[in-house]
Amino acid sequence: GEIPADVFESYRGECINHLNDRVEIPGFRKGKAPEAVLFQHVPEMALLEEMADHALRENYGKIIAEEKIDAIGSPEVTITKIAVGNALGFKITTAVMPDISLPDYTKIAKEVGKKVEVIVEEKDIEDTIQALRKERALTIKGDGAKMEDITDADLPELNDGFAQSFGMFENLVELRSKIAENMKLEKEQREKEKNRLTIIEKILEGTKVEIPQILIDAELDKMLFRMKSDIEQMGLSFEDYLTHLKKTEADLRTEFTADATKRVTIELVIHAIGTKEKITPDAEKVE
Repeated sequence: GEIPADVFESYRGECINHLNDRVEIPGFRKGKAPEAVLFQHVPEMALLEEMADHALRENYGKIIAEEKIDAIGSPEVTITKIAVGNALGFKITTAVMPDISLPDYTKIAKEVGKKVEVIVEEKDIEDTIQALRKERALTIKGDGAKMEDITDADLPELNDGFAQSFGMFENLVELRSKIAENMKLEKEQREKEKNRLTIIEKILEGTKVEIPQILIDAELDKMLFRMKSDIEQMGLSFEDYLTHLKKTEADLRTEFTADATKRVTIELVIHAIGTKEKITPDAEKVE
């Protein structure tokens, strides 16, 4: 496309100031050189390129909105015509959100999904209470004490006083009840997650979509960033870790590609379902 000459020219003033702030000119502080002096040190083409950069940055979003292009990632921009007093000619190539052919996901959810029912065993509650008694005993023993050093004799007596020591329970019955409630919630959440994974896996089997490489690369970047962060938090060097594995970062990207592609596909599928079902976030919660 083109940006009309008068619109392109309107960026001249701000770009002169921008260049002035960046260019070192003997005898003048940055941003204070007169325009005539500035152009003794800056070629006309440098100004035109600065104007093109500002113009395209500002107008790119308007262009894709007007043309209803669902662009993703950073565009590849080529200037095709640039001269004083002329329209700015350009060519922009961008990846777009791919078309997705979804299977009947509501039918899949009904066929594959199952009602979540969990049971909390009495033994689970007792094991948790025993763990709490050991932790309390460890606290009482103080610095240097280890969990394996705790014996039955060290454990606090299991009575209402033990429950009250947590500050929110009147008696042992209340403590047991809250433990059972929390364990039930945790188990239900785990089962729900399993259920969701089963459903999404089945939906993926029937989904047809061509994933843009730019999305796969972005997901690989995220995966490697998380991996590097985890390794560095353990006090290790990522380079040393790679040496230990006898692999390069490129090797890891190749190994992770299948997983990255699947993650991107899941995100696109959920986005497509959300759009089709007109699911939008609550405005107040977003605010």
